[in-house]
Amino acid sequence: MGDVVDIIVLVVLYFTVFYQKWRVKSRDVFLVNTLLYIYLGFVLYFTLMPIITSLPFIFNHQYVPMNFVPFVDVAAGRGDYARQVILNVVMTMPFGILLPLTERHPKFWRTVGWTLLLSLAIELVQPLISNLRTSDITDVITNVLGGAIGYGVYVVLKPMIDKVLDRISRRVKSKNDIIK
Repeated sequence: MGDVVDIIVLVVLYFTVFYQKWRVKSRDVFLVNTLLYIYLGFVLYFTLMPIITSLPFIFNHQYVPMNFVPFVDVAAGRGDYARQVILNVVMTMPFGILLPLTERHPKFWRTVGWTLLLSLAIELVQPLISNLRTSDITDVITNVLGGAIGYGVYVVLKPMIDKVLDRISRRVKSKNDIIK
């Protein structure tokens, strides 16, 4: 039930704030920003939700500090460490691809910095929501690696992405010209 509340809040936020703002821009800008918003919604869903229904719980348990020993689970062979590492890298690759598409002059270090901030925010909030969730520096490192790899994919695919976005933008312009 808590997830549903969070999803409703994200949908309402999109249509009351962002949709209105992005709708007046070109179709390609609208598409990229909406895809980034949807992606971030999925990241929130898989890492933090339910958030709103967990707010009362935030003050009812002790905060467990972040584990600052990188790759301790990998070194000790604990749990499903390989799966966790791979999922953390894969989770932020789309961010490394989509974020540069929202900027006029995308930079590698800017994308890495935003990926770091996104990852830190997730990791620091997780233990607040539930005493079953912990934060780990390994997750931050692998998330940043995923964002960096995503940026590399963006660089490789940029010519193709630009063509697709240009077609989307031109297609809308030509339809608008016909209507006028």
